[in-house]
Amino acid sequence: MDILALIDNMEDLVAEGKKVPLTSSVMVNEQKVYDIIDEIRGSFPDEIKQARWIVKERQEMLDEAEKEAARIGDEARASAEERAAETEVVKLADEQAAKILDAGRAKERAIRLGAEDYADEMLANLEVNLGKLLTAVQRGRDRLQGKAAEQIQA
Repeated sequence: MDILALIDNMEDLVAEGKKVPLTSSVMVNEQKVYDIIDEIRGSFPDEIKQARWIVKERQEMLDEAEKEAARIGDEARASAEERAAETEVVKLADEQAAKILDAGRAKERAIRLGAEDYADEMLANLEVNLGKLLTAVQRGRDRLQGKAAEQIQA
């Protein structure tokens, strides 16, 4: 189950809890809260694995783009060497090699930027989810502490 669904479950548990008369406090099943918190903790590794996978995929894309650029460069050099017999042909080959290298660099840059954007987006989503989780856990703890304080005062 994903973290947001677990947080929703926790909010439902609080919403369905019995209200304490004459207070804004709610009584919830402590074990159910702890069970949900344990499930949330169990979900963290999946979220972190997903972020690591995204970073790994990004690096693989970058490596592949670099290999492609090198291959294109090698092809351009080989092509230029074959045409070195005539001055005009050499000029054309140099121009073509430059275009191929530029195209390879542009492709590598586009792939790299796309991978970085995707990784950043996934990490931003993870950051938002973790922030929501932290807020929900803090609210739960605050409510539990508030209930404990009320019991001490009673």
